[in-house]
Amino acid sequence: MKNILITGGAGFIGSHLVRLLVNKYPNYRIINMDVLTYAGNLANLKDIEDKENYEFVKCDICDFEKVQKIFLDYEIDGVIHLAAESHVDRSIKDPFSFAQTNVMGTLSLLQVAKFAWEGQFEDKLFYHVSTDEVYGSLGEEGFFTEETAYDPHSPYSASKASSDHFVRAFQDTFGLPTVISNCSNNYGAYQFPEKLIPLFINNICKNKPLPVYGKGENVRDWLFVEDHARAIDVIFHGGKVGDTYNIGGFNEWKNIDLIKVMIKTVDRLLGREEGTSEKLITYVTDRAGHDLRYAIDSTKLKDELAWEPSLQFEEGIEKTVKWYLENTEWLENVTSGDYQKYYESMYKD
Repeated sequence: MKNILITGGAGFIGSHLVRLLVNKYPNYRIINMDVLTYAGNLANLKDIEDKENYEFVKCDICDFEKVQKIFLDYEIDGVIHLAAESHVDRSIKDPFSFAQTNVMGTLSLLQVAKFAWEGQFEDKLFYHVSTDEVYGSLGEEGFFTEETAYDPHSPYSASKASSDHFVRAFQDTFGLPTVISNCSNNYGAYQFPEKLIPLFINNICKNKPLPVYGKGENVRDWLFVEDHARAIDVIFHGGKVGDTYNIGGFNEWKNIDLIKVMIKTVDRLLGREEGTSEKLITYVTDRAGHDLRYAIDSTKLKDELAWEPSLQFEEGIEKTVKWYLENTEWLENVTSGDYQKYYESMYKD
């Protein structure tokens, strides 16, 4: 049996990955380690919480001694590290928290892995999940590749770039077996509604304003979250140690065009005339350091490991909108913060 530690497994991407691995690999023991901040929600994993090969442990990745104990108690063979502060707007208001979690937390995990696996690195792997934002901004043409130089522009992307560098440093200095992936924007079920797609779905439903930065001209590459989880799976099992893999959807959208697709989809599924909610669009002052365009080239991942996205945006957004409309209780609990009261009663530090 392999014992795989997934950090941030109660979060958006993490919960989809945990579900995939628990169901696909019954001979693995999946340990989900999450501190359960505002974006971590065990309700995301209700369907697998009683599986024999799944365990949850509440722990902050910055708590070195507790992480070390978890490594020893569970005899961890592999780490898939997703735990991170990830919202750019929050990073602008509070960069210290991003440096603490994304940089020092990653360093804590790396040190624990190095100590725990010292002298027995064979068949071990530290997989660090990162973002395309470390590469900075593109013009109207071109794509980020694994060879693109880092050029982060926000405290969030700077903290993720720093964590990437630490991972590579541990590979080069200590021989720790590592792999890194950098992914484009994800969307799908269970995403905390501070991010664009769930926020706007919720606001359209409630006829609340849809705040659009600048003129909505910023371009992002969008990837369905279940496709991202599949990519992580194939990289974890088949990726080359020491390598980096870019994960993208080949699916670029201007923010304003994406928003109009969402509006039409939500309006239609709610029985409204399509486009009725466009009146809710409200243009606001652009975000500081707002990158114009991200676009990922996933050719390496496709050629080496035969991965490619299964859904394009129109199909994926239809599934996503339907999920949020059918899970209003989950959305209400998240937006009200009620779900955190349960954790406060269950997990008192």
